[in-house]
Amino acid sequence: MIRSMTGFGRGRAQADGREFLVEIKTVNHRYCDIYIKLPRQISFLEDKVREVIGKSISRGKVDVFINYEDFSEDSKNILIDEGLAKTYIKSVEYLRDKYGLKDDISVSLIAKFPDILKVEKPEEDEEKIWNLLYEALSHALDSLISMRETEGEGLKNDLLERTDAIEKVVQEISIRAPEVVKEYKCKLENRIKEILEQQVIDENRLAMEVAIFADRCNIDEELVRLESHINQLRQTLNSDSDTPVGRKLDFLIQEMNREINTIGSKANDLSITQNVVEIKSELEKIREQIQNIE
Repeated sequence: MIRSMTGFGRGRAQADGREFLVEIKTVNHRYCDIYIKLPRQISFLEDKVREVIGKSISRGKVDVFINYEDFSEDSKNILIDEGLAKTYIKSVEYLRDKYGLKDDISVSLIAKFPDILKVEKPEEDEEKIWNLLYEALSHALDSLISMRETEGEGLKNDLLERTDAIEKVVQEISIRAPEVVKEYKCKLENRIKEILEQQVIDENRLAMEVAIFADRCNIDEELVRLESHINQLRQTLNSDSDTPVGRKLDFLIQEMNREINTIGSKANDLSITQNVVEIKSELEKIREQIQNIE
């Protein structure tokens, strides 16, 4: 199945006062490059997130943004430093007695002193947090992959159309190639007659010259290989396998370019040269498209 490397997915999961929001954005890249941004208190889950994403995405630049909110009742504890509070109270009472100050010692006063009350976050339940994050991450990945497959289907249809167009031109070259040798024989024969002023032509020498020309301009092998590459390209595009095919498609296009360049250099014919230019134009468009295929 053809997948684009461009996509976006969002997933949300919540339970017991906790909530995760995961957003994943991907663009084309030669390799799989994963960047993860997540809150510091759950940084211990980064490797797990990376592993899950790596199983679903093989190529592309992947940006992952994870937002975590914890409103659960056990998310925070208040700690009271009673020893410190006792010391503060004694100090305040000492000042009161020594200087005859008004006695207004109260709970609110003591609570204002530094470090009397401390907010403490208990250790997270790693398994519970991971299960919730995994749920949100899975939703985001499903959404992302669905988008990549939809765009990939569009790329596939466009590439198949261009492949059909290339095959049509290759068939035109196959039909034209034998005629090139026949035309050369006629032109050579007429030219020799003009030079020799209608004298008898050495048919053996003429046949030898034509044979040399035909061998030098023979493109049968290139046409056979080119047709084979076209069939492989079409089969790869139509494959139902989940195996990424971007690199294979890139290789096939390189090989097709190699064969068509050889045909262009060997075929001594204006019509075939024009066909070669047309095919190279289509191959370049295909090459640009497959840069975004996983």
